[in-house]
Amino acid sequence: MDNGSRDGSAELAESLGATVVREPRRGFGAACHAGLLASEAEFVCFCDCDGSLDPGLLPDFVRRIADGESDLLLGRRRPVERGAWPLHARTGNAVLARMLRRRTGLRLHDLGPMRAARRADLLGLGLTDRRSGYPLQMVVRAADTGLRVTETDVPYLARTGKSKVTGTWRGTWHAVRDMRAVLGETPVPVGASR
Repeated sequence: MDNGSRDGSAELAESLGATVVREPRRGFGAACHAGLLASEAEFVCFCDCDGSLDPGLLPDFVRRIADGESDLLLGRRRPVERGAWPLHARTGNAVLARMLRRRTGLRLHDLGPMRAARRADLLGLGLTDRRSGYPLQMVVRAADTGLRVTETDVPYLARTGKSKVTGTWRGTWHAVRDMRAVLGETPVPVGASR
């Protein structure tokens, strides 16, 4: 996925044989959703590509979805080196997890930037957020519609480069605003999108 990155990652990915989907709209959710729509696979995965997560873990995520263990499997980040997950980001994630628990009943510890699900299930959620609220909206709507949402531990390393979201106050403010809006949505009736 590329929606305006200037770091040369799209060109590097193409030079290594990857198909790069270009999305003109800015925003994390816009990029993720364009990738979801462009995919033709039964199973889809999401993973931050900043060196913090090992994409080699994704085949096991898909196997667990295919075997029926879960409908939406999230990777619970477990830092394995100093500075991998700054205190302000961990704290924000913990607060968000509590808010999510109150809203959905899900006992998750992390929003999980590494995740896998069936493409048809995600398309059925009618996801509309195209900014920082996208991953949270996916979890909330999955829970609202009766999908089984679970998490599994994944090692978490220090990212390469600076985050536009958790690395700046402005990015953090935008993410909080987007996620509060998602948590304020009217719950989708169970079975409405399946």
